[in-house]
Amino acid sequence: MKKLLLLSFCTFSLLVSAQKKYVLVVHGGAGTILKSSMTPEKENAYKEKLTEALHAGYAEIQKGKSAVDAVATSIVIMEDSPLFNAGRGAVFTNDGKNEMDAAIMDGKSKAAGAIAGVHTIKNPIKAAIAVMQKSEHVMLSGAGAEEFAKDEKLELVDPKYFWTKDRWESLQKIKSKENSKNSKKVSQNILPESYEIDQKFGTVGAVALDHNGNLAAGTSTGGMTNKKYGRIGDAPIIGAGTYANSQVGISATGWGEFFIRATAARTLAAKMEYQNKDIKTAAQDTIDEIEKMGGDGGLIALDKDGNIAQPFNTAGMYRGAITDKGEIFIEIYK
Repeated sequence: MKKLLLLSFCTFSLLVSAQKKYVLVVHGGAGTILKSSMTPEKENAYKEKLTEALHAGYAEIQKGKSAVDAVATSIVIMEDSPLFNAGRGAVFTNDGKNEMDAAIMDGKSKAAGAIAGVHTIKNPIKAAIAVMQKSEHVMLSGAGAEEFAKDEKLELVDPKYFWTKDRWESLQKIKSKENSKNSKKVSQNILPESYEIDQKFGTVGAVALDHNGNLAAGTSTGGMTNKKYGRIGDAPIIGAGTYANSQVGISATGWGEFFIRATAARTLAAKMEYQNKDIKTAAQDTIDEIEKMGGDGGLIALDKDGNIAQPFNTAGMYRGAITDKGEIFIEIYK
């Protein structure tokens, strides 16, 4: 009996020691990301940029900075890269513009800030943080958000800064299909043929846990290629694509209309708070519910104990995490 108890204790100790505590999680979008269609060079480029984002955010945590600082640092690196659909790599709207959204939430205070439909703010996540920290509002949009950013002396750029060849060609390809197929109008559950699943996603996000045990979550996106009428997705909507409290932080990526209707991020947090579900179960349940509605995408979540979840129902999701020991894990495919 004593040997059995000793064996059980040793097994438990090994499990505890093997459990990793994560302090930062990032994503670079979900979609039809297949290894068969990815060149080794491009795959390495994504992995290198995700690694850079993780290292930079982790450095902030190591310096004793807040979870908000870590999230901002990681997201800025991805916004500055043309690889992702955020900031520099934002997709084009139907009228050939780049229209960006972003949000941030501080789990400790539940303070939040968001901007939507902006064209000239170099780093939308910085504007979202400024809204949270320096205004009485939660969300600003369009010209008003840009005027606020100017008043706060954030860096504004010529819209040409966001022009990239790949994104422009994606728009032309989709518009060509739209013109040739007489696509049906989109309903709440049907996407017209002129849209391509690959082009819906690419949002970036980060969730961090700082030395004080506080969480923060942020998300930044260029939205959907060929979007019209000032469409805004889930990324800047607190409780849909972005949410943090004292227990968990969440950033989502995917078909925004469904994440909005599911209030996905807040739903995940509620499953943990009211149903006592662990983070992985709550996160997977949330994605499963979105799939039942007809939507697709993924999310990253980090809880106060350093446990993570990264579920998605697409072919792939650019994602990575770093532990409190500095160990990095990067994944792309299913």
